[in-house]
Amino acid sequence: MSIQYSKLKMYRKQNGFSQEDIAEKLGVSRQAVAKWENGESLPDIESCVKLADIYGTTVDILIRKIKEEEHRDGKHIFGLCKLNDKGQITLPASCRKVFDLKTGDSILVLGDEDKGIALVNMKNSFDNI
Repeated sequence: MSIQYSKLKMYRKQNGFSQEDIAEKLGVSRQAVAKWENGESLPDIESCVKLADIYGTTVDILIRKIKEEEHRDGKHIFGLCKLNDKGQITLPASCRKVFDLKTGDSILVLGDEDKGIALVNMKNSFDNI
């Protein structure tokens, strides 16, 4: 199994950290972080655990290569979205493409405290109003 290097950089940027910030939090050099993100070397397991904690994910999600194109019976794994301080998320481009979501589309948000949150594309639902 190999680490998905682009994920390391993506998570760092999504969380607003510089390579220096991450290096300081992990007690490594900025160059070490750069090498991990470029695939020139691998972080040790302890660093992977700390990175997952910093980014609010799991080691498994952090390091596994999950192909966005792979799906079964219409079910997809698009990746991780972070909620910002305004309660907003950015859906991955592949998700927007699969569900033909465009800027300005209306999205209905449904919730079940036991099952989670669902987003429903309401495209064309309000055209006749």
